[in-house]
Amino acid sequence: MDSANTQPSFCRVELTEEEQCLRLHLERKVERAFYEAGKALRELRDRKLYRSTHQTFEEYCRDRFGYSRRHPYLLMEAAVIVDNLSEKCDPMDHIPPTSERQVRPLTKLDPDTQCEAWQLAVSEADGKVPSSRIVKDIVQRIMERTKVANPYQLGEVCQIIAKDNPELRGKGGGWCIVSQVNDFSCTVTAWDGEYSIGLQHLKSFDYLPKECKQVKAISDRISLLYSPNMEEAAVKVLKNLGEIKRPYLTLLEEKLLTLLEQEFGIITN
Repeated sequence: MDSANTQPSFCRVELTEEEQCLRLHLERKVERAFYEAGKALRELRDRKLYRSTHQTFEEYCRDRFGYSRRHPYLLMEAAVIVDNLSEKCDPMDHIPPTSERQVRPLTKLDPDTQCEAWQLAVSEADGKVPSSRIVKDIVQRIMERTKVANPYQLGEVCQIIAKDNPELRGKGGGWCIVSQVNDFSCTVTAWDGEYSIGLQHLKSFDYLPKECKQVKAISDRISLLYSPNMEEAAVKVLKNLGEIKRPYLTLLEEKLLTLLEQEFGIITN
């Protein structure tokens, strides 16, 4: 027998009752780590506890935790969903998620349907914690069952509805322009960048085609100017322009935008 290919025999050692309890306790802490991280990140952001060292929450998360721009928002959104599942699912047989990836597909559903989808996924996983693939398949089935045509068109100007979406916090009410129409979402351009937003978080301003072009021209000018590293005063001006609820700038708004373009050397026609 080739001893190099033999595996050492495993001698199973029973745990004491106290050790079993400790193991279970520690395993639960590991499984809830993503949830606790999401809750902590939300408080750090909401209370702006990063402001002593960083200008923005995204920069803070990148430098402190090595997170990409999107990752902290995924964790925060996952924590919201876990809370929703805990509230709406039957506490007697509720199997909680153990990772952010398991609940990520649920973000496409409204809060009431999330519980239904999770319970179906648990059932399909034979009463165990389902994989992200199972959850994704269940969500896809539910969405196909309730599918409605995407009502938005390229170039349409919409209002952002931030309710129940922590990633859109601070952007509610602002305008955005549809740049890509997907089955259940739209890729949109807002004053500070591009986002993928579910249909439930958009509402058309019902502007005329000419008015949509006017907003597009404003958006293009803002996009040329905006940078996360801009002075706070300049960012506030652009943010205010990104929240107007009309397809044109007032005389004062036009002067402010032109002043910023001159200050940053942006030449527009």
